[in-house]
Amino acid sequence: MSNKSKRFPPEFRERAARMVLEEEKNHPSRWSAVMMIAPKLDIHPDTLSKWTRLHERANAPAVSDLPDREKIRQLEGSKNPLVLRSAL
Repeated sequence: MSNKSKRFPPEFRERAARMVLEEEKNHPSRWSAVMMIAPKLDIHPDTLSKWTRLHERANAPAVSDLPDREKIRQLEGSKNPLVLRSAL
């Protein structure tokens, strides 16, 4: 790897992050998957690890999309403590 700073297009970063997430299933840890893929792409493992974290955050479901969120809102809005207690 060279000491010269490189700029990679967003598509390359996304594909590299997806490669790590796919390969992670075949390794005992994410870091071992990163260590295997980074040299093949000629990037530093820390850079690839960061791209993977950013990719996960960008593609994580919003909290409001989680299925139990609406039920929790309804229960929290209830003034009756028995309804709240029985639901739990």
